[in-house]
Amino acid sequence: MKDDDKKASGARTVETTLCHVGRRSAEHHGAVNTPVYRASTILFPTLADHADRKSRPVRYGRRGTPTSQSLEEAVSVLEQAAGTVLAPSGVSAISVALLAHARPGAHYLVADNVYGPCRAFCQDVLARLGVRTEFFDPAIGAGIAARIGERTRLIWMEAPGSQTFEMTDMRAIAAVARDHGVMTVVDNTWSGGLFCQPLALGVDVSVQAGTKYLSGHSDLMMGTLACDQAALPLIRDMAASMGLCVGPDDAFMMLRGMRTLPLRLNQHQAGALKLANWLLTRPEVIRVMHPALPQDPGHALWQDQFSGASGLFGFVIRDVPRPALAAMMDGLDLFGMGASWGGYESLLIPTDPRPHRSATEWAAGGQSMRMHVGLENPDELIDDLDRGFARMAAACATGGAA
Repeated sequence: MKDDDKKASGARTVETTLCHVGRRSAEHHGAVNTPVYRASTILFPTLADHADRKSRPVRYGRRGTPTSQSLEEAVSVLEQAAGTVLAPSGVSAISVALLAHARPGAHYLVADNVYGPCRAFCQDVLARLGVRTEFFDPAIGAGIAARIGERTRLIWMEAPGSQTFEMTDMRAIAAVARDHGVMTVVDNTWSGGLFCQPLALGVDVSVQAGTKYLSGHSDLMMGTLACDQAALPLIRDMAASMGLCVGPDDAFMMLRGMRTLPLRLNQHQAGALKLANWLLTRPEVIRVMHPALPQDPGHALWQDQFSGASGLFGFVIRDVPRPALAAMMDGLDLFGMGASWGGYESLLIPTDPRPHRSATEWAAGGQSMRMHVGLENPDELIDDLDRGFARMAAACATGGAA
């Protein structure tokens, strides 16, 4: 919907919505933000109230407080979901979604480019429970129909993959899955829920590591599961059975981070595109993996199913001796080396996706790198990388190229 149409219909833009969703100041003495409720026991004034506690929105700390419920509401509105379940980390959210559909003899279809811990959970934990996981080419699209059998219960996607950045046709796969009565889940962390709404494409559950863009400040752990009406009871019951809940301070901080999500992601996007296009000009770079680039194999799918791009992408450099790579990396001033992404700071790490592929082969032709472009000035980030490439070239000249 265009902005003019939104205004005419009374609908609000996402920027305005995220400034107001989940706020009930009148219920909290006028406080702009929902306060932090630290609570386990909830008291009831009468026996009748206690007997009726399951109908109350707040009945026990683990079941939710106004703080966590405000966050759930905000995520649900952002992702156009019937409801959202919170988990203590992105990996725990993945585990909830995978376990909720698990049965002995069940068959799962999982994209070959998924997050490493998701693959490990399927191969280790689910295998012990009698669930068979089959990995598929992320580019399979509607061809997924040939892989679905009588025992298929779940199809898992990640768009784009967080190491290799292949796109997956979520709309086509979700349509096939619905025709076969199979649930679908997508890891939507790359888009932050702002640039893609998988449930609007027909997917049943959108999982995010709220640790990343929803939080935006690299200081908390959180997972979210935004669900359609059919999936919500199953996901909610599994999380409750596992005793999962989130800390009130983390919920407060993540909701605070979400208020600025559009501002942050738009800047991440602009900076990342500037660096990606600069890397295309570098002689050290073999290719850049960014679906928003017109030459990227997934560009058409990205245009169809996303409204923007985040700050995370990959590229491949020509092989150099390890000391030369270290000379580049160790001297960087503005790029940190560390796990995760989505914070305000820029990151750069070498990667090797090959051990995490089984249905497809990853042949990069050089050293794969993953970059997260933070909120720094992109020209200063380019200068930092330029000096890094110069150090790498000098080290190669003295030590010999690979």
